[in-house]
Amino acid sequence: MARMYSRKKGKAGSKRPMIPAQWVEYTKPDIEKLILKHHKDGLSTASIGKLLRDQYGIPSIKAVTGKKITAILAEQKVVQKIPEDLLNLLKKAVNLRGHMAKNKKDSTSKRGLELLESKIRRISKYYVKEGKLPSDWRYDPERAKLIIETEK
Repeated sequence: MARMYSRKKGKAGSKRPMIPAQWVEYTKPDIEKLILKHHKDGLSTASIGKLLRDQYGIPSIKAVTGKKITAILAEQKVVQKIPEDLLNLLKKAVNLRGHMAKNKKDSTSKRGLELLESKIRRISKYYVKEGKLPSDWRYDPERAKLIIETEK
């Protein structure tokens, strides 16, 4: 998401072309097997993408297979209940609440927590609208702490 409150412009830069790299020696089924193997090892989709890029020399999964990592995992019916980006935000909020419990006068972190929880509410509203979360899903700090503990 773009920066809402800091007057910064967000991410900019060139995009990769969607043509497959010529040096990739893995086929589509091989890549799907690698993705499933690393998902079973407990890696997140972002970590799988980095691993395939750095160790296997596959620059873009979508360029080779035509699908993103989450789509490949969805075909195999091993998707997470909560989307990965929302889960990462929940982890960050839980850690920040723990920090705030110890450091009550840290007003900068308090403001950061307000902005973070606002972002969580916005993104969860989007996922409810898209049908990836149940319609009665709401952000609650205690519930977020339970979700993070069960994910570990």
